Amino acid sequence: MSAALEAAELASALISREYATFVAIPDAPVSISTHVDKASQELILDFLHDRFPDDALCAEENTPGLAKAAQAGRRVWVIDPIDGTRGFAKKTGQFSVMIGLLVNGQPAVGVVAEPAYDRTTYAWTGGGCWYKVGDGTSVGCRVTRHGLKDAVLTQSWAKPGQPSRPVRALAPAGVVETYSGGVKLAQVARGEADVYANVYETFFDWDICAGHVLVTEAGGRVTDLSGHAVVYGAERFAQTRGLLATNGTFHDAAVKLLAAVPA
Repeated sequence: MSAALEAAELASALISREYATFVAIPDAPVSISTHVDKASQELILDFLHDRFPDDALCAEENTPGLAKAAQAGRRVWVIDPIDGTRGFAKKTGQFSVMIGLLVNGQPAVGVVAEPAYDRTTYAWTGGGCWYKVGDGTSVGCRVTRHGLKDAVLTQSWAKPGQPSRPVRALAPAGVVETYSGGVKLAQVARGEADVYANVYETFFDWDICAGHVLVTEAGGRVTDLSGHAVVYGAERFAQTRGLLATNGTFHDAAVKLLAAVPA
């Protein structure tokens, strides 16, 4: 846990320096990747590989650091160096550094750092979920106990006048929109939102691994959209069954409601 936090802190410092002078790209595409993504990833991978040379590495960007280690094993570090790169490129502040550790295929450590807001949410199996701000003070996190009729849903930015599938299915009391799956999962863990449904056809292990631990250790529940356990380490590290993270009180009901609404 301490190594993951230190790596995230180093990456956040690098990103913050670059962010200060980065020229915003208002029309940044979904697929955008910047030199800062790659620099952040190399820093994190180098740090973790130096500390844990026998551990495998899994990360979003195709950088030389990945070649230093296996990509599969009993322990796998799962890295998204800037999750929500559009938020970085547009300079909205809505992006995060995500560092997760899988042990025997199960999320065991998670860090979601938000450099623009100088805040970090982190958790480890059996250790609970914690949140700290710039002064270093850590506070324990718990999910809410809201029912579905009072739920706040967090999601990616939707097109005006075109409600997303989760909104149509769940009819939440409120909606929060942000870039970065890591930020969304941290919001659920901190009790700032009650549900996050990722309904993309394909996303990847690094999009969810770190945030998965936050929600479960904060007392919530995380499954695929069918209500089954999330499986990591598939071909290309692809996730093709969606993701549902909730405070746990209405999880099964949300699975059924989402299944009843087509994409």
